[in-house]
Amino acid sequence: MKEVKRTLTVSKKKDLTVDIFFRVLLILMSIICLFPFIHVLSKSISEESFVIANKVVLLPKGFSLNAYSKIFADSSILRSMFVTIVVTVSFTLIGMFLTVCSAYALSRRELKGRKIITFLILATMYFTAGTIPDYLLMSNLKMLDTWWCLILPLCFAPYNFLIMKNSFSSNIPDSLVESALIDGAGHFRILWSIVVPLSKPIMATIALFYAVGRWNTYSDALYYIKQRTDLRPLQLKLYYLVVAASESFQAEGGSVGVLTNPEVMKAACVMFATIPIICVYPFIQKYFVQGTMIGAVKG
Repeated sequence: MKEVKRTLTVSKKKDLTVDIFFRVLLILMSIICLFPFIHVLSKSISEESFVIANKVVLLPKGFSLNAYSKIFADSSILRSMFVTIVVTVSFTLIGMFLTVCSAYALSRRELKGRKIITFLILATMYFTAGTIPDYLLMSNLKMLDTWWCLILPLCFAPYNFLIMKNSFSSNIPDSLVESALIDGAGHFRILWSIVVPLSKPIMATIALFYAVGRWNTYSDALYYIKQRTDLRPLQLKLYYLVVAASESFQAEGGSVGVLTNPEVMKAACVMFATIPIICVYPFIQKYFVQGTMIGAVKG
């Protein structure tokens, strides 16, 4: 009995040591991940002279909100924020509808040709037309300078489709679907009443992927929005704001105190564009890890 107790004690000590080690490791990794964010935040509220001298690391030097004042002084910022929110929400809803429907259909074994269709979808992950053909396509479809050129491109992602399809295949029993079919339910009814309620974690994860991806994108608007400046999303508006600040700063010879330093302006723009999407994470954090792990298991 004494030997058994000693063995259990030694095992507990080892488990405790391993547990402490991994906790410390995770804390260090979290600090490393937070370091760039804290650094940018400190630069955005520091005085320009300290930023130019590269003296701002973690804690802000001095305190100045001139860069944020420049951002809010532009009356079109709120309009750009509205455009970004509308585009992000619409893009996410359309993307989720297409992904859920296609993933459910191609996860059913009775669908003929599903392997070929899946292969054709996944092939687009490796082969793309390029920027110029995409622009010509938008032009031929009369979608330039419209809402649709910001919403429709890339609203269906093969990677997200693959994750959701694997989730449906591995977590929705065939017997459950077959029993619903025997009871007279159609596939749309099964999808809405059975599959969707049982797939909340993976759906929240994929919705986050779509929302963050569209929120951070500005290249589409840079290429497709030329005449209608009222359709410029927030990211593109902040890009032009930084460019204007850089050009003005160079034209004035880099006079500190006269114009906002481009580095400070960049940091403020990054914070202004990042904070809104960060606010979404706490609401779906409980689904995120579970959904990613479920979708990563190949069915």
